[in-house]
Amino acid sequence: MNKNLLIGIAATLMPAWMQAQSEKPKNVLFIAVDDLNDWVGFMKGHPNTRTPNMDRLAAMGMVFESAYCAAPVSNASRAALLSGFRTSTTGVYGNAEFMRESPVLKDAVTLPKYFSNHGYYSMARGKIFHQPMGPWGDPQSWDSQENLGGLSLNPPRQKGKQANGLEKQTTGGAVILDWAGVDVDETKTNDYLNAQWAAQELMKKHDKPFFMACGIFRPHLPWYVPQKYFDRFKLEDIQLPKQDPMETMEKLSPRALSMTGYNKPEHEFNILKKYGMEKEAVRAYLACISYADDCIGQIVDALEKSPERDNTIVVFWGDHGWHLGEKMRYRKFSLWDRSCHVPMVIVAPGITKPGSVCKQPVSLLDLYPTLVSLAGLPANPLNEGNDITPLLQNPNAHWTKPAITTLAQNEHSICDGRYRYIIYRDGSEELYDHKHDPLEWKNLAADKKYADVKARLRTFIPKVNVPSIGTSHVSKSIDEKPTKTRKGKRLTSSLDIIEQECIEYNKYLGFNDYE
Repeated sequence: MNKNLLIGIAATLMPAWMQAQSEKPKNVLFIAVDDLNDWVGFMKGHPNTRTPNMDRLAAMGMVFESAYCAAPVSNASRAALLSGFRTSTTGVYGNAEFMRESPVLKDAVTLPKYFSNHGYYSMARGKIFHQPMGPWGDPQSWDSQENLGGLSLNPPRQKGKQANGLEKQTTGGAVILDWAGVDVDETKTNDYLNAQWAAQELMKKHDKPFFMACGIFRPHLPWYVPQKYFDRFKLEDIQLPKQDPMETMEKLSPRALSMTGYNKPEHEFNILKKYGMEKEAVRAYLACISYADDCIGQIVDALEKSPERDNTIVVFWGDHGWHLGEKMRYRKFSLWDRSCHVPMVIVAPGITKPGSVCKQPVSLLDLYPTLVSLAGLPANPLNEGNDITPLLQNPNAHWTKPAITTLAQNEHSICDGRYRYIIYRDGSEELYDHKHDPLEWKNLAADKKYADVKARLRTFIPKVNVPSIGTSHVSKSIDEKPTKTRKGKRLTSSLDIIEQECIEYNKYLGFNDYE
């Protein structure tokens, strides 16, 4: 047989990581968007959404239609993705635990650090870990972190009221559910400048292969963006998400109902309903997504022109989903699909086919081992995620691994592409058939016909379920260097942990009166 033909056949059969080792090192562009659910054009999550730039990026590679977060809250989701460990392994379940105080993560080599250790230059701007800078930004993971800048998006408001006109809500430390259009030039705002930095770096000549991370904060609360983005959506045209029937809500367990507005008149779901502001909330969220899309447009433009385009792996991801009225709630912090489902796109030159779609269930936890594989680096044996390179090569490849999302100790959601199984710490269960019930209205957990399905999915419940490491006393100030402090006290329940947001991030954005 012809020698060149043999070589060609061997190259075709060679795993992606082996091919990568024999080529010029691949760069990595890592784009994170905070609180972005599936309301993007390429996932058809909402009919009113406008994301032409995210859609352009998605068309360059593979869209994962069934991608899920490792935890439905920012800090825990990002700690899992970037460390390669499940939250149930580390004890980092919410926003109050400092990842480096976990015995498992104390000396863990994070994804960007792993690339640095193998000859890459790792750099970041914006929110990649739970904070953009400071101890919670994990500076030891980066060769460089760019300082943030930009005009404040703080809107005017009357004393005692939110910018949207509602009475100021007190939520025990959570970032308030508020929105407003502000008179600010978007090109001078934080997220726009973050994206501009990434675009400029893509056009530069680099001495080393790079791992470049860019974080976009919106559509995270509060929903303050330039007025032009609100003007893109007429209130009368806004379509509300379908609401769960009361019959569905009444059949949920007390633990599940604790995360909803059911029988809670003062819950923000019922307050917005009382004042007829549901459409305004949806428009505000869509406006923030549109703003984020404009920011990302700069990166996509630069990528298309970059001399490194054909040598750069691109990953686009949201850290968790977001409720906008479904299950009588707003925000994340749940194990239902609305909170767990995320947008995820991978562009791997020479491997992914432009415009391709994968329907197999995958997790953000899979990004660490997958990027290591695509770059041709030796695998990190400690990673708990799966290398999904086989799916990048063939989106229809046989796949039997479900995606697991963890809310708190002994509370998990397991999704295999058709069914979602949920187990809570009190033993209550939910089972939904997404083929016939994508909105998760009919709980099949007690139906004996699905006993085998439930039993099969239960085998994937993580075997390790450590307690929360507790609230940290490491400062969240973005101006301080990491300091070792006393171990945080144990909270009385996991729910206390997951219901807290980092109000210090608001301080950085200028919202000091919401302490």
